[in-house]
Amino acid sequence: MNRLQGKVAIITGGNAGIGEAIAKLFADEGASVVVTGRRKEELDRVVKGIGVNGGRALAVVGSVTDEAHVQEVVGQTLRTFGKLHILVNNAGIGDFGKRLHEMDDATWAKVLDINLTGVFRMTRAVLPELLKGGGGSIINISTVASLVGIRGLSAYAASKGGLDALTRSIAVDYAQDNIRCNVMNPGLVDTPMAAPLMADPASLEPIMAQYAIRRPGKPEEVAKMALYLASDEAGYVSGINLVVDGALTAQTYDVPDH
Repeated sequence: MNRLQGKVAIITGGNAGIGEAIAKLFADEGASVVVTGRRKEELDRVVKGIGVNGGRALAVVGSVTDEAHVQEVVGQTLRTFGKLHILVNNAGIGDFGKRLHEMDDATWAKVLDINLTGVFRMTRAVLPELLKGGGGSIINISTVASLVGIRGLSAYAASKGGLDALTRSIAVDYAQDNIRCNVMNPGLVDTPMAAPLMADPASLEPIMAQYAIRRPGKPEEVAKMALYLASDEAGYVSGINLVVDGALTAQTYDVPDH
């Protein structure tokens, strides 16, 4: 407990799934949290739950595609809590199941605008405050699809691959300013985004067969890794890909049991 005592964190896409789990865990560990997203009712539910447990939380409704919203998030954070130490860029969307020739320009642009350019906007707005405060931690949420090829994920994989590269650039550019930047690459996690797949055993079973740990991850398991990266315990950790994937990417092929 109290690993983030006195810290203030912004979590984009904090209304559900991994973002919600991170927001709740950070609050439990003493941070004041600001959650953002497009669904007000879900954000209000998260904030209420944190408050019931004695935490401090604020919701700001909007999209990372909107520069005015991004500026409002930072402004409300400073007006409410007075400082800022941590940014978790979790907001993202996917467009699954299409090969590249089946995708239109609008879909490609939307996925990249949220998953990559949205991170650029949010991070650009937060960095001046981290510089003023003498440092901080930026955590980007990516995917294993940026590390290995997975069918039907071209736009999603491209956006997250760009995010991985952006993470390394930020880590190097701001290392002397005591600002750390890392990226997490989860495998399949049981979240609302994955709900259709979770409800379809015929589709889920062959996917799980590719994971050495034969189950999807839990949002809370990813959140615990984010907590480490946000905490002072990770003071010498910057520019890394932290893979949380049940050993999916650790194997080349599965040898049948004898």
